[in-house]
Amino acid sequence: MFALISVSIAPAFALLSFFYLKDEYELEPINAIFRTFIYGALLVFPIMFIQYAFQEEGIAQTPFLQSYFIYGLFEEFFKWFIFIFTTYKYSKFNTVYDGIVYGVSISLGFATVENILYLFAHGIEFAFSRAIFPVSSHALFGVIMGYYLGRAKFSPNNGILSLLLALLLPTFLHGTYDFILEAIENQWIYGLIPFMVILWLLSLRKVKVANEISHQQV
Repeated sequence: MFALISVSIAPAFALLSFFYLKDEYELEPINAIFRTFIYGALLVFPIMFIQYAFQEEGIAQTPFLQSYFIYGLFEEFFKWFIFIFTTYKYSKFNTVYDGIVYGVSISLGFATVENILYLFAHGIEFAFSRAIFPVSSHALFGVIMGYYLGRAKFSPNNGILSLLLALLLPTFLHGTYDFILEAIENQWIYGLIPFMVILWLLSLRKVKVANEISHQQV
């Protein structure tokens, strides 16, 4: 059991450390990062309950609606909501890049609990593929969300647009990730690998831009 829990949480902490240390201005307090991580972890259970209820009632069960609505919108909306009503107020959230750090933290809190539950149910042999695909994708959705929430906080002229993009872009990307799995089925790997490459390139671009803006802020 110890080995299973270890391999479940290791990818999240590796990814969180990577994006945390990419901050070129001022590292965020560990207690604040941990708090946002826990917020994300606690989201798993109410979201799973809602998704289960939709499944039992047979509502929105087509591949498209499942991917973009039940998974993409529900999961990203709750992460976006909890970010705005908790993390957005942190006094240490004082640069655009900080939004990325907290966005990744919330997303990986969610992904870690989801990963633990999945590996308990299906076995430790799925740990590597889970780390490469679902856990990494959650972190990258968090990068996109956090970037635009950082822009919203520190760019009042386009704040509403950035708030919307912080929800809509991760929802679209998340939905597309799941739709590839649903639509391609046994050949999903051929669609998911190029998708993940593009997602990494987009996210690293946001990291670079956020650091440049953060340097201009200070």
